[in-house]
Amino acid sequence: MLAIWKREVQAYFYQPIAYVLIGLFFLVSSIFFTLGTVAGGYAEMNYLLSNVTFILIFVIPILTMRILTEDRKNGTEVLLVTSPASVTQIVLGKYLASFTVFLVMFASTLIYTAILYILGGKPEVPMLIGGYTGFLLLGACFTAIGVFASSLTESQIVSAIISFVFLLIVNLIDAIASFLGGFFAKVLDMFSLLSRYNDLNSGIFDITSIIYYLSFTAVFIFLTTRVIDKRRWSQG
Repeated sequence: MLAIWKREVQAYFYQPIAYVLIGLFFLVSSIFFTLGTVAGGYAEMNYLLSNVTFILIFVIPILTMRILTEDRKNGTEVLLVTSPASVTQIVLGKYLASFTVFLVMFASTLIYTAILYILGGKPEVPMLIGGYTGFLLLGACFTAIGVFASSLTESQIVSAIISFVFLLIVNLIDAIASFLGGFFAKVLDMFSLLSRYNDLNSGIFDITSIIYYLSFTAVFIFLTTRVIDKRRWSQG
C-alpha cells in the first residue's frame, strides 16, 4: 500500500496538475480571506472555511479523476489486481495519495490563521479547532467520493463529471430537504454532510458527527473496492 501511495504522490507532483490545483485553491481562498475575513473585520477563520468548502466541488473531481481511470485506460489495472497487494490496499494507497494532495491544500489555510494573529485577531480556539477538523473530515469524504467516481469509468472527463454531480448533490441536499420538509427532510438530513460540518465549524464537537464522516469515507472506499472486484471477476 505504501509503495502505491508513494508512486501516486510522485505522479501527482511530476505533473503540473497538483501544482495548478493547489495554486488555484490558494488563490481563491486568499481572495475570500482578503475580501471577506480581513476587509469584513472578522477575527475568526470559520467564515473563510465555510466558504472555501464550495471550491472543493470543483477541485476534488479534477484531483481524483485520473487516480483509477488511468490504470483502466492503460490496461495496467490487471497488473495491479494480480499483484501481491489486495484490492483494498490498492484503493487505500490511491485514496491516500489523492488525500495527501488535499492535505497540502488544507495546510495552506494555516497561513491565514497566522496572519490573523499577526494582525491582532484572537480566534476562539474551540471554533478554530472545530472548523479545521470539520474541513479536514469533509475533504476526506469528498476525496472518497471522487475516487469512487474514478473507479466507474476509464474516461477522466466522465469521472470528473460524475464526481462533480455527486458533490453538488451533497452540497444541495440541505436546501432540497428544506424545500421538501416533513418526513423527506428528516431522511435527507441523515445524509447531510454540511449540516454536521456547520456544527463543527461553530465549535460544537459531537463525536457522532466525526464517526459519521469517517464511516461515510469508509463506505465509499469499500464501494470502490467492490466495483474493481466485480470488474475483475466479470473479466475472468
